[in-house]
Amino acid sequence: MKIAIAGGTGFVGKALTNELLSQNHEVFILTRRKNSPSGKRNLHFVQWLNDESKPWEDLNATDVFINLAGESINSGRWTGEQKKRILESRLQSTGELLEIFRKMDRKPRVLINASAIGYYGTSESELFTEEDNIPGNDFLANTVKNWEQKAMEASSLGIRIVLCRFGIILDRSKGALSRIALPYRFFAGGRVGSGQQWVSWIHIDDVVRGILFAFHHEELRGPVNFTAPHPVTMDVFGRILGSVLKRPHWLPVPGFALKLLLGEMSTLVLEGQQVQPVKLIKEGFEFQYTELSSALKNIFSLDTRIFPYLLGKNGNGRKKC
Repeated sequence: MKIAIAGGTGFVGKALTNELLSQNHEVFILTRRKNSPSGKRNLHFVQWLNDESKPWEDLNATDVFINLAGESINSGRWTGEQKKRILESRLQSTGELLEIFRKMDRKPRVLINASAIGYYGTSESELFTEEDNIPGNDFLANTVKNWEQKAMEASSLGIRIVLCRFGIILDRSKGALSRIALPYRFFAGGRVGSGQQWVSWIHIDDVVRGILFAFHHEELRGPVNFTAPHPVTMDVFGRILGSVLKRPHWLPVPGFALKLLLGEMSTLVLEGQQVQPVKLIKEGFEFQYTELSSALKNIFSLDTRIFPYLLGKNGNGRKKC
């Protein structure tokens, strides 16, 4: 197929691109840069988001569009200006895609648009599924609601829309996991906040597989939760992580300290939601990683033990040669 990706240079976009190329799809990455040769077979770069570019000329007859573009929510304290950038970057990129669709002679069959389980707000007691259609009342929920509403405008063009409500995506070197694992590397891991906040997680491989699954399943429309079937509390997450890394889980991080350090952005780790992927399971998607322990063991199975090496030992506790 011919597939276009906005936000293709992020960690989800890179993993997805590599898998698509391995399956001999033709991939077009939307970029602001001029003259960006890929050097790879079936991989192309198309300039967009400026007055000179005409991306629809290169993207006509594209089968699938994937929108992962937007300012990272982890890129700094949530000042008023940063919140504005987080929301407007998503609305701008999605609005530009809508303009491209309108100018294409043949519209894409499906738009896969990134989203987040932050839509539901936070709770330690509720269980959320795609049937819960009342958003939370915090910043993330408002951002997701507006982003999804913008993406859904593509339905008026006859395009099927899948809103991928991602949970915490687990990857060894990118995303939240590397930050969560860092204290454990130095034997300083422990409970964060109350430890009772939910972590609805998903392995990066299942994210990629789930997006490809959505290409071919017409029944998948609207919001789709991209989370593994077995969420855990933050305390359980830390204990499993410590066990996999062979590190203790003992030094608590008080919530007030994180609030002082991160401000409102501390809600990303101090609050959460318990989410189930009902639609994916109903349509027959089989998760490769349903349990957190197996996901973390896979991610850290090729661990180079960089920190033990810095201490003068290898991963087996023996001196370096």
